[in-house]
Amino acid sequence: MQVTLEKTSALEGLIKVEVAENDYLPKVNKELKEIGRTRQIPGFRPGHVSLEQLRRRFGKEVKSHVLNEEVFNAVINYLRENKVDILGEPLPVKVEEINLDDKDYTFSYEVALAPEFDVDLNKDMHVPFYNIEVSQEMVDQQDTALRERFGAQVPGETVEGKALVKGAIMQLDAEGNVRSDEEAIQVVDGIVAPMFFKNEAEVEKFNGKKVGDKVVFNPWDTCNGNAAELASMLHTDKEKVADLHDNFEMAISEIIVVKPAEHNEEFYKEVFAGSEVTDEETYFAELRKMIATQLQPNSDMMFNRDVQDEIVKKFGNFDLPAGVLKKWLVARNEGLNAENVEAEYEKMVPGIKWELIQGKIARNQDIKVTEDDVLSFAKGLAFQQFAQYGMTNMDDETLTTYAKRILENKEYGRRIREDVANRKLFNVIKAMVSLDEKTVSLDEFKKLANPDEA
Repeated sequence: MQVTLEKTSALEGLIKVEVAENDYLPKVNKELKEIGRTRQIPGFRPGHVSLEQLRRRFGKEVKSHVLNEEVFNAVINYLRENKVDILGEPLPVKVEEINLDDKDYTFSYEVALAPEFDVDLNKDMHVPFYNIEVSQEMVDQQDTALRERFGAQVPGETVEGKALVKGAIMQLDAEGNVRSDEEAIQVVDGIVAPMFFKNEAEVEKFNGKKVGDKVVFNPWDTCNGNAAELASMLHTDKEKVADLHDNFEMAISEIIVVKPAEHNEEFYKEVFAGSEVTDEETYFAELRKMIATQLQPNSDMMFNRDVQDEIVKKFGNFDLPAGVLKKWLVARNEGLNAENVEAEYEKMVPGIKWELIQGKIARNQDIKVTEDDVLSFAKGLAFQQFAQYGMTNMDDETLTTYAKRILENKEYGRRIREDVANRKLFNVIKAMVSLDEKTVSLDEFKKLANPDEA
């Protein structure tokens, strides 16, 4: 099999694959024999069908499959071995049914050749980096949330804020009387959380109520008819509440409120486990650091966007093989044709150029993603998931096991690898260019991040 590449222009090429019978016949015969050995063919015992009979019955089908596979592999191997960098995929010049009675064939493919260009990142390139100011309001909100999180549930006098309400919940009839028939829904040990109601009017019915009070409310309205929530609240099946709009009466027997944790050494140790935080001044200093760390990914994301735009603007003034790329887009997308592909192509140009540029930077800086990098990142995700449930002291073996389970999902694993690669790339870029750091308020940052919404 002979594969050649002819450059038809600086950015376009034509790959020709000349196939002789000896290039594919051995594999065709091998697959035919495998069919004879494994497939149940009427009138023959497995393994007792002659090659000629198999060729008459399955020859063209197998030959077509083998030809497609061999030619495709030959093209890919040629590109890899000769280090030919292309955009998209090789595009068949003519898509037509071949004559399977022929012995020799010639296949041709158009290819979009990657352009030659240089990327010279250095400290002469200045890119803004916006740090978000940690305001006193943020500190106060975080402190309140932490005190509630590590607080204690205690009996309350009235229903307010984030109180949980316990008591009997009884279904009412159309006249407002408690139903006592066999079909009536009666919950002796009911519990509701007005703070999560989706209807403010239903929340107001509970606000200010005390133990011993009775509240008439509509469970359907509290959750916009969500069957799962209704079934959970009323201790019944989803089918029974699918169209239940009746009012219910709740006799309040207990009100549970959260008593926020006090500022003391025990609280500080719970919030910052393993640290030496023992006093209020150090606690608030660490709290500011915690918030700054939580805000950091936002600053990084904006920097990544801005530096990508700057790099494409500075180094992306090279041409692309537009003709072949447009043909490739039309071939891959049913909704595109020669008339409407132009607009779609123009939208893709910045992304194509950035993909080429980041590949060049990665090669120049020898940026590689190892399995250890991926596992370490997945362990970080695992830690975050455990932390959501208050489990912040998981041992390394448990985190590793959970991380490997995460990576078993091929799609999720692929996204993680891409994320790790991007993080490595932008960390390298950040070190190579000059950062013009500025501290802005959260509102200012939002306007900078979304100028169209300002």
